[in-house]
Amino acid sequence: MAVSRTELKSNWTFKQGDLSSKEEYLPANPLPTEIHLDLLSNKKIADPFKDFNELSVRWVAEESWTYRTTFPTPTSSSNPGTTTVLKFGGLDTFAHVYLNGKTLLESDNMFVEHVVDVTGKISASESEENVLEIVFESARQKGLELVEQHKEHRFIVHQTEISRGPVRKAQYHWGWDWGPILMSAGPWKPIVLETFESKIVDVWVEYEIDDELKQVEGKVFVEIEGEGKPEAVIEKDGREVEKLSEWKPTVKKGVLSAEFEIPDAELWWPRGYGKQALYNVAVSLRSSTDDHTVIDTASKTTGFRKVELVQEDDSHGTSFFFRINNVDAFCGGSCWIPSDSFLTRTKPDTYRAWIKQAADGNQAMVRVWGGGIYEDTSFFAAADELGVLIWQDFAFACASYPAHASYLSSVELEARQNVRHLRNHPSLIIWAGNNEDYQIVERYGLEYRFEEDKDPASWLKTDFPARYIYEYLLPKVISEETKGVPYHPSSPFGNGTTTTLKVEPTVGDIHQWNVWHGTMEPYQRLPEMGGRFVSEFGMEAYPHVSTLAGAITNPEDRYPGSMALDFRNKAIGHERRLVSYVAENFRLRYDLAGWTHLTQIMQSDALTWAYRSWRRDWGQGRKCGGVLVWQLNDCWPTSSWAVIDYHGVPKPSYHAIRRALAPLTVNVQRRVLDWTLRRADALWQRDTSHIDPRALWQDVQFDVWVASCLQEPADGNVSVRFISVRTGEEVAERIERAVRIQANGTTDVLVNHCPTTTIPKQDPNAPFDTKKADPFVIYTKLEVYGKLVATDVSWPEPIKYLSFADRGVKVEYSEDGKKVYVEVDKPVKGFVFEESAEVRVEENGFDVVPGERREVRVRGGRAEEVGWRFVDMA
Repeated sequence: MAVSRTELKSNWTFKQGDLSSKEEYLPANPLPTEIHLDLLSNKKIADPFKDFNELSVRWVAEESWTYRTTFPTPTSSSNPGTTTVLKFGGLDTFAHVYLNGKTLLESDNMFVEHVVDVTGKISASESEENVLEIVFESARQKGLELVEQHKEHRFIVHQTEISRGPVRKAQYHWGWDWGPILMSAGPWKPIVLETFESKIVDVWVEYEIDDELKQVEGKVFVEIEGEGKPEAVIEKDGREVEKLSEWKPTVKKGVLSAEFEIPDAELWWPRGYGKQALYNVAVSLRSSTDDHTVIDTASKTTGFRKVELVQEDDSHGTSFFFRINNVDAFCGGSCWIPSDSFLTRTKPDTYRAWIKQAADGNQAMVRVWGGGIYEDTSFFAAADELGVLIWQDFAFACASYPAHASYLSSVELEARQNVRHLRNHPSLIIWAGNNEDYQIVERYGLEYRFEEDKDPASWLKTDFPARYIYEYLLPKVISEETKGVPYHPSSPFGNGTTTTLKVEPTVGDIHQWNVWHGTMEPYQRLPEMGGRFVSEFGMEAYPHVSTLAGAITNPEDRYPGSMALDFRNKAIGHERRLVSYVAENFRLRYDLAGWTHLTQIMQSDALTWAYRSWRRDWGQGRKCGGVLVWQLNDCWPTSSWAVIDYHGVPKPSYHAIRRALAPLTVNVQRRVLDWTLRRADALWQRDTSHIDPRALWQDVQFDVWVASCLQEPADGNVSVRFISVRTGEEVAERIERAVRIQANGTTDVLVNHCPTTTIPKQDPNAPFDTKKADPFVIYTKLEVYGKLVATDVSWPEPIKYLSFADRGVKVEYSEDGKKVYVEVDKPVKGFVFEESAEVRVEENGFDVVPGERREVRVRGGRAEEVGWRFVDMA
């Protein structure tokens, strides 16, 4: 008998309260679903994403909710030897499941799947409907109860309230410094009714690649419930590569394996390093009594690649970078949070669109943050296809978690299931134990004797029992359930003896938050604030005005600093921090469009300083192995660190990252005097001013270098121009350099260079006259084999001291409305098109200099209908 699978998707209703509640049942959305979306569909709540409505729906998280459906008994369930199961893909979170009035299941972990044998529990009559009911209790209230029950543990959580600590639920549902408090509940993954005599439970592949990267040898594993004979075919682009029919039993009951060998295998490479070769393993399960009857089928797509996390002592400390297929790979990219506060709204095509945006932005890696979820298979399938590497945190973030017996049991089940679920994806190249939990340990002085105490059992008796999870349980699961994927105890984490609370630049990965948070350093200092791998850093900015207008319905609230806008920004101290960074660097504008533009250019500049400098470090002995901005995306329409907003509309910073991570880039960076600080050294005792116009505008020193991720050297030509901001004229002789570009690294072109300009230097003993000064931009471009491949511009900092009068901006449009052309008479800073969910541009947030004609393609509308602005535009 062939396996029968029926997804219980429709015919669901829901009500407030438990089974005894007298509330009426209302129609629910098709599964998967969650309570807020069902209430919204029934017009019982206002849209939580608009205005202050988040506050009006807080009550939803305090209640219990019941979901109910009916389904017929499968025709085949009465056959002798037949098993019927209900598979619950995911229940959020404290769920009591009843079948025909009897308790079937109790679940307290959102991240686990439950398969329950209901043979003999469903109705014997095909004409009688079965009743399935699920009661979801308040996760917040249950969390508070668990805190009281486990007084032996010191619960510490950051960002939110203590109730999330003992609950295995997406931690961001309690709110975060970029997201609302929307604690949803419901059947958030499919529920499937299966009837079978035998079935395929799982398929996975383990393999090794020879040293020459030519031959792949491995095994295909098939887990079977019941009896049957598996057959498997390995395919590449629809072509059969190898057929497997000789199966051997393994140590685990029900698991069979067959060996395979592919002599000239095509390997899977990250984007930019090679092709993403994918193989499909198609398995058929045939009847053990009739070889011609197919009982069940399953297939898994995988790719073959070798991954190493290289942590070796060197002149900079201890390295931290990834080597893929024997090639060192610089991992520039971003961090990922759940794409919606309501998880069931994100469909496979949405996941693919997000990963494609990352890939199109030259991002090689996306880190799935530990306060979210283990993302859907479609997320990883898109990464496999598009060559984006995935760093996956286990689902722990910013807390001291308990480790009592039932909690450990639940965590182990969660870990094993999700590692198994994701282990075939070649894009997944590292698992990390948590996000920032070791910072909690350091901040609160919890017991952590890394060198002295190596006994996992003893860790459970300390006030940091979760060490047992991160340094024993999870690595054990990884070693037993998957092969060829490194494990890292936390993000950030050094070597167990180094601090994570204070940035340690010589070992491990770091979260660099002394720009924006912490000491709030000027972002021009980011080049010297890197580490061996920067897995978090960031700067806030507003999304485009169209996104803000869609979330704030009252036009009177659409001004910078309004209560409605401040309410949406959940970052602590954002009112001071954002204004400080903008005010330090730009002349302020307080209309919404002008302020939005300034925050976006400020964010773009900050990220540019970081990416181009830390990528330069990659070429200096792998000093920095990767840079991941916090964050790629938003879970609702808001102002945050995201470089793409909730609707998928890129901020200018997304384009800045794309330019900085291009396969070939040219970079120019001048030494910047920190004008925000007073000079303290003895040489400046006669002048206590912290502003020195000579150092800012006159005594210019700069570097030029080329960065490459190409695997072969290339020949290029770098040119450098010095252009007056005031007049648009060139104020120094151009520099031309032929350059042999180093493969997979950086090549210095000019170091500590001081241009000889035609600008007269002012008398050092006379007051500095800004009217006689002539600050200039440094414009570089790179041509390779005669083709222009990259440009860069360095500005005198801060921008607010410059005058941008009479720029002579000329904007023209193609006849078909698909292109826009920009030219200027004088240098222009931060030219931004006002994108929206409907209208996109292929390039944004760029600078323009005289003699350059920028061509930009427009999608979704006519080019002449797209608004634009630049810094200090009249």
